Amino acid sequence: MKSTTLFILIFTMCHIPVLYSQDAKEISEKSLELTRVDAMEMISTLTIMDAKGNERVRQTTTASKKFGETTKIITKFISPADVKGTGLLVYDHKNQDDDMWIYLPALRKTRRIVSSEKGKSFMGSEFSNADMSAPKLDDYNYKILGETIYEDKNCWQIEATSVNDQVADDLGFSKKVSYVDKAGYFTYKNIFYDFDDEIFKEILLRDYEEIDDGKYMVRQMEAINLQNDRKSVMTIDKLQKGSDLTENSFTPAALEK
Repeated sequence: MKSTTLFILIFTMCHIPVLYSQDAKEISEKSLELTRVDAMEMISTLTIMDAKGNERVRQTTTASKKFGETTKIITKFISPADVKGTGLLVYDHKNQDDDMWIYLPALRKTRRIVSSEKGKSFMGSEFSNADMSAPKLDDYNYKILGETIYEDKNCWQIEATSVNDQVADDLGFSKKVSYVDKAGYFTYKNIFYDFDDEIFKEILLRDYEEIDDGKYMVRQMEAINLQNDRKSVMTIDKLQKGSDLTENSFTPAALEK
């Protein structure tokens, strides 16, 4: 009897980490699915602030539409004049690496953003190129660190660690910790760690708005660089559910129009 009890105890203990990890990934997947919108168009403002509080303001238009298992996103800068015409195209594949292109009007050339550039700054902001698309669930190993109260919400603390060094190098961080609301599965905060295991950036997500049945958009994101005191805020000014754009509007050639 004692040996049977001991066997059950050992078996249970050996399997707890596996089940715990699966739960953490499932929580992350549910949170991600909340923001997978089939189609939308919006006008946004990107405000970039240096450590002294000086601001640079950019306005963009964005359209996003799902085609099969790929969500295609095209963003164009419409002001000010020095960045007007700059464009970013993202093919956000659900089960494979994203494809990204950028068009710089000064060079009159569209070029592909390679994997090693995805962790680099998006247009001089504290957001990275990778922040412009949904994370790939299989790029990380997941763990529930515990629970915390964040802005009066009871949240899980979900740690996501890169599955290998190449993924970490491409994305520009070693791991992140997300605060996910236990009631609604909304992610309200992401904390990013550098390769010395020091926190270097936080992204705060505010004002979730339901634009379709059970699908939401974040009206504001704020990226705070804790190492250089710079921050960037992206705010949706106008949001439209759905889009009449065809797939031809989401091509590298369309960036130049």
